[in-house]
Amino acid sequence: MNEISVPRPNNLDAFWMPYTDNKSFKDKPRMLARAEGMSYFTPEGREILDGTAGLWCCNAGHGRREIVEAIQKQAAIMDFAPTFQMGHPIAFEAAARVAEMTPEGMDRVFFVNSGSEAADTALKIALAWHKARGDSQRVRLVGRERGYHGVGFGGMSVGGIGGNRKQFGAQLPYVDHLPHTHGVPGNLFAKGQPENGANLAEVLENLVALHGDTIAAVMVEPLAGSTGVLVPPKGYLQKLREICTKHGILLIFDEVITGFGRIGANFGAERLGVTPDIMTMAKGLTNAAVPMGAVATSNQVYDTIVNGVPAGIELFHGYTYSGHPLAAAAAIATLELHRAEDLPGRARAMEPYFEDAAHSMRDVPGVIDVRNMGLVAGIELAPRAGKPTARAMDVFKTCFDKGVLTRVTGDIVALSPPLIVEKPHIDRLFGTLADAIRAVPA
Repeated sequence: MNEISVPRPNNLDAFWMPYTDNKSFKDKPRMLARAEGMSYFTPEGREILDGTAGLWCCNAGHGRREIVEAIQKQAAIMDFAPTFQMGHPIAFEAAARVAEMTPEGMDRVFFVNSGSEAADTALKIALAWHKARGDSQRVRLVGRERGYHGVGFGGMSVGGIGGNRKQFGAQLPYVDHLPHTHGVPGNLFAKGQPENGANLAEVLENLVALHGDTIAAVMVEPLAGSTGVLVPPKGYLQKLREICTKHGILLIFDEVITGFGRIGANFGAERLGVTPDIMTMAKGLTNAAVPMGAVATSNQVYDTIVNGVPAGIELFHGYTYSGHPLAAAAAIATLELHRAEDLPGRARAMEPYFEDAAHSMRDVPGVIDVRNMGLVAGIELAPRAGKPTARAMDVFKTCFDKGVLTRVTGDIVALSPPLIVEKPHIDRLFGTLADAIRAVPA
């Protein structure tokens, strides 16, 4: 009989942690053991206020009974069913619930398991659409500097964060990038959408002039989160939409962060008044209780691809766990919570107080910019001389020690609390952050 050797519970060696300085973490671990409402709790029982909704994803807060019970019930009924050439009712119900929330005319939903898979799926759908229309020459994909679209080779190639790319050599061919909107003169400490920078979208015209009719799609985040909260300038997304329509280019919105109430509407497309052709989502879709992502497309995109094939499989793409029963159950319960509690409306109602608290950081030494929209804020710090990112990481560690979870990217502290946040939570969140910035060396 084979014997199973069970490692000690505190053995940290086996888990290769993602996006982590493994050596530093394992020297001084920061462990979370339980979560409820607005808070995590360490193994010792110390409360940590969640200022980041986990990882931009627990929009309805932690430990929601309705979601837990839906997952438990579904696990007892059916743990798994394939969706290749067959289906199960709960996946169709989940897709219909998503379609009720997406912009008008975007009623077709393809399920995946993460934002990364959603990005790669959206890009493949864009290429398939052009081929179905007889435009097979349209193979070029355009992203944006400092964009983040997950870690698949498609999303990584279209993305524009150097640290995510430089370690892995060659990316996808036929990719180009628009400039980012960070650091535009006159936009420092803007509240909501900044006034300047819409003209940066016109660089797409230059790319069209350079590449001709080979551009298939442009992928951008309505509000860029992972790179440090870059809020789109007024008119910027409208101009991108206009240029894409003019030249027959599909516009893809990566709504993995902005979806499901984060900026005060179901999706960023609704809040910002621009409808894309394809939209990716994940994170808040299931409140992160079970991994799930999705791609919503316009009916035109779906119909063109599906009707372009006389018989048989129309799109040679999918995942074993597309529409997984437990994930679908979690999605249905989560979206019902969003509707019943009007979480987007709560975010809009709390936005002014959150905005004032964020901009109160302007007077903290070392803060060089503040950006915000909805319940998202980016607090940018002057980098430590010769040691970029070190100052913000020290702030992150100090906040954790003081009982508040933040997130850092570069020298920017990003905050995105669950949408159930109340004013005392906001006071504690920004008060602790201000004390931490003052406490760490410049």
